[in-house]
Amino acid sequence: MTINLENLFEKFELKKVHLNVGMIGVEISFDEADKDAAWELYVEMLTRIVTQPLPDGVGDETTALESVYSLFPTTREILRKRGRKTLQFSKVAIPVLNQIVRPFTAKWHKEASQNGFDNSTTREKFREELQELQKDLCRYNRMLAEIAGVEDLTDLERG
Repeated sequence: MTINLENLFEKFELKKVHLNVGMIGVEISFDEADKDAAWELYVEMLTRIVTQPLPDGVGDETTALESVYSLFPTTREILRKRGRKTLQFSKVAIPVLNQIVRPFTAKWHKEASQNGFDNSTTREKFREELQELQKDLCRYNRMLAEIAGVEDLTDLERG
């Protein structure tokens, strides 16, 4: 499957991702290494709070924030382990980390380090913003399923 990179982000409504002019018209296709990398990250995300609800009164914000942040080392490990064969996958994964995940983690790490989660209003705001982030990351997970060539189970447990 060959697809325009910008169109791929548009197809999955990842509107927060902006590519530089040189990348907008780039056509990419995913080989087996890219598909395997997408599958690996897809499974990680499918089983983390990044795509799963965090109901009120359940869990804690610090652990949820750590789970979101874990996408960075997880993605880096996948890219390192699979090497240069995952260049096309990198063109998808890196902008999502830098433009969708990083603003969230940067904001909330600062709050957490200043004991912000001791405040119920701050915890409530965190959960609201986490729900918004989860929408984007569920879209991203659907994209990963398509890249991997597997059935998407992102909404398997949603009512």
